[in-house]
Amino acid sequence: MTVITADAPPRGRSMAGPLFVSGIMLAALTEAIASTILALGRADMIGDTYATPDEFAWLDIGYTALKLIGFMAAAGLMARFKPRNLILGATLVMGGACAIAAVTARLDLLIVLRFVQGFSGGVLLVTGQAAIFLAYPASRQPFLQCLFAIAAVVAPATIAPALEGWLLDSHSWTWIFFSVVPVALAAAGLLIAVDDPIPEKTAQRPFDWAGFVLLAIMLLCGTYVFSQGSRWDWFEAPHLLWLAVIGAAALLTFLGRQVLVGGRGIIDATLFASADFTFAFIVSFVAGAALFGSAFLIPSFAVSVLAFTPTDAGLLLLPSGVLFVAALLVTAFLVQGRGVAPFATVPFGILMIMASMWMLSGSSGESGAPDMMAAILLRGFGLGFLFLSITLIAFGGLDKRNLATGIGLFNSGRQLGGLMGVAGLQTLIDHGMVSNAAVIGASVTAGTPAVVERLAATTALFSAKGLDPAAAGRAATSLLGRMVSGQSTVIAFDTAFFAVALLFLFAAPVLVAIKITLAKRAHRAQPEP
Repeated sequence: MTVITADAPPRGRSMAGPLFVSGIMLAALTEAIASTILALGRADMIGDTYATPDEFAWLDIGYTALKLIGFMAAAGLMARFKPRNLILGATLVMGGACAIAAVTARLDLLIVLRFVQGFSGGVLLVTGQAAIFLAYPASRQPFLQCLFAIAAVVAPATIAPALEGWLLDSHSWTWIFFSVVPVALAAAGLLIAVDDPIPEKTAQRPFDWAGFVLLAIMLLCGTYVFSQGSRWDWFEAPHLLWLAVIGAAALLTFLGRQVLVGGRGIIDATLFASADFTFAFIVSFVAGAALFGSAFLIPSFAVSVLAFTPTDAGLLLLPSGVLFVAALLVTAFLVQGRGVAPFATVPFGILMIMASMWMLSGSSGESGAPDMMAAILLRGFGLGFLFLSITLIAFGGLDKRNLATGIGLFNSGRQLGGLMGVAGLQTLIDHGMVSNAAVIGASVTAGTPAVVERLAATTALFSAKGLDPAAAGRAATSLLGRMVSGQSTVIAFDTAFFAVALLFLFAAPVLVAIKITLAKRAHRAQPEP
């Protein structure tokens, strides 16, 4: 009797794919941790570095600006280095920079290290996502991009804040940087252990150094203006005005140069010939504003209004990560397993995020985690339906020649949208606190029966605790002032939550109109049979 057996792939080869993707996910996780350290660790770092607010701001500005520059430089680097080697190098640089940052309190060195971390983080995110597209067929991309989104989007939005809050309360901010080191080493080990599934570099094209410098100037100026605008009352500060002018001039010069050099510029203009990429790029701004804006508002409200500890504030977003991942997996199943068009889940994502922000706009100073949890969970579900879909829409029709450039541009749009969203919300909160305090304070005047009654009751309470009548009266007045300030802050945050909901309310019909217009343009551009 003859037995015929099918050839089985070697075990090493069958494991190479999962190990390669796991290495990329861990590399992306290093960026997730490094990028969010200032969200909760800002106060502790300022105290340990003895930094002024102006000096400390560069830790945030430097990281964000260089991350954006890294997004745009990644395509040129991929044309000169193999993607795996580039991811490996960027990951090791990230791990090394975090290791040094963990053992120093010198502000000037920390600023330089944040610049290095930002650039390496931008490069490894773009290269890692492009490598997955280049290494595996389009039929497997929904699930693979779902895995990448867990590390690149879910982790910084939900997992990293919880880890960092616990490290801040139990140890110190230096341990956040330390935590990046083993993750970077594990990622490097996995990437070294497997064969490179992308044996050839992407098509090489001349690097536009002049365009890159102009773009870097624009991104650095823009990041500073949006990061510090609210603090300096925007263009009331001359240096912000000058930076805005310089950034605008650099942008206009850059765009003019891109037109003159055609396809040899740092941005491949043919990307926007794709209706799908153009639509997804526009959506990325709104999605970035929703992701970064809500991730800024929720912990800030918990810490500043509800007096949560860093651990509690970080844990507040963690449960939403479960639904975020669940929505990503459901979307991947529908697209990859059932052939559903990626655009089909976008409206559900928008509606869920809008509803969650509307629910949070009803929060009060007496709210707790249980009161906010339903809205936070709904936010996570909506973000999952939105992000994977627009990723697949954006990159599904791109070829190897312009894939890395498209990914860098798309990620830049999301980051800039988030930067603008946070800047707008911070300004809204700052102005709202002042105006709300003025309105409420106008009603809390001496002689008003309700005010007299409240002050008398509070003074009597303090007197019963042992204070003399004069001190008790001053304490009662001070407490009333803090109550007015606290209520003003609550109203300002509620207005900001509602503003995010309104953003989607106005953006949704505009995005639908843009989608229809682009689809008609693409249909007219098709040659007739």
